[in-house]
Amino acid sequence: MDIGNRKEPLVLFLGDLCIFYCSLWGALLLRYGGLPSAETWQTHLAPFSILFAASIIVFFIAGLYEKHTLLFKSRLPATILNAVVANSVVAVLFFYFLPGFGITPKTNLFLYLIISFGLITAWRYYGPAILGLRKKENAILIGAGTEMRELKDEVNGNPRYNLRFISSIDLDQIDGIDFKNEILDRVYSEEVSVVVIDIKDGRIEPILPHLYNLIFKNVRFVDMYKVYEDIFDRIPLSLVRYNWFLENVSASRHALYDVAKRGIDVTISLVLGVLSLVVYPLVVLAIKLDDGGAVFIRQERVGKNGQPITIVKFRSMSGIDVGDEALKSEKVVTRVGRFLRKSRIDELPQLWNVLAGDLALIGPRPELPSLVRHYSEEISYYHIRHVLKPGLSGWAQLYHETHPHHGADVEETKKKLSYDLYYIKNRSVVLDLAIALKTVKTLLLRAGI
Repeated sequence: MDIGNRKEPLVLFLGDLCIFYCSLWGALLLRYGGLPSAETWQTHLAPFSILFAASIIVFFIAGLYEKHTLLFKSRLPATILNAVVANSVVAVLFFYFLPGFGITPKTNLFLYLIISFGLITAWRYYGPAILGLRKKENAILIGAGTEMRELKDEVNGNPRYNLRFISSIDLDQIDGIDFKNEILDRVYSEEVSVVVIDIKDGRIEPILPHLYNLIFKNVRFVDMYKVYEDIFDRIPLSLVRYNWFLENVSASRHALYDVAKRGIDVTISLVLGVLSLVVYPLVVLAIKLDDGGAVFIRQERVGKNGQPITIVKFRSMSGIDVGDEALKSEKVVTRVGRFLRKSRIDELPQLWNVLAGDLALIGPRPELPSLVRHYSEEISYYHIRHVLKPGLSGWAQLYHETHPHHGADVEETKKKLSYDLYYIKNRSVVLDLAIALKTVKTLLLRAGI
């Protein structure tokens, strides 16, 4: 089941499109004091449709279609307002500076922006509730360990999910539980419709006959780990065994995707690489004026299948920043380096690594060989992240906020690996596009835009 309701983003997307067109129609109605003629509608339809497409991209970057931000009402007006302001900037560029998209009078654009802001805000506040997209179901959770506790706390502590756990059974304490009173009676008295269960735990065997009978009461059973993955966007490492990799990590079923991904990587890295050459002289000058040191650094990293690769970056630190000695060296971010890192300009030379095939645009971030050796000894299955080419941006970079930047941290790297495993399992062109757009959002936030 979709605990976060995967239908909701689609419904919101279709509703947004409908509101964009209705807002345009309303703007024309107000501007001309009557129903717009077919000619007037056609004149405005083409340029505004391009604006609508840009608005959808802005909404996505703003997080208005993410399952985890659908959306706290206290944050909703500010989020929509920021998106509308960004849309206004795009609209000004289209209608004022590109003659091919120009329409007159510009009052129509102003009216459209005002109307669309009001309707979008109302739609996001009340639309999902009116359509019944957020109706909660009573559920029971059966499992054990950290993942079970995280799942219960997250679901019951957050209104965005369509489940509410009214009871839970910890399999570590199953011997002391009265199953009939704790489960069966509550299923009937509190209209429980879902049981989220760790079906792989052997300790549930004694209670399976009781659970079987609940099928005839229209109770649905859902794998606890599938729900965990859907909510936290990562794979719990306690689930991972050799059989998990055999089931979920296969090169053959991603063959077409790999070809498409390489084509996209070559095209985008070539275009962006050539365009980025414009800023190279400015970066070189800034680094030389700052401390007079080297402009580029070359770092050895671990690439696909564990093979060594060399990546190139603009230097942003003093001290040793290459090789295994970088972990022990006392490094200080330079004044220019601080800006280069914040804006990610320091990574622009890696576009040529993408073009050469050492890196991908999207994938797990490459690590230093010394860290790989250390983590491989401490973390089971760590090497599986090298089944793919490393990338400039990745799933873990976006969602694992506490990943170690310098030095070794086994516990945080375990969590980072759980995000990498999610990407390895679910990789697709659509997921790569989502990561790319969210990376743009992150860069804009870092830049204060």
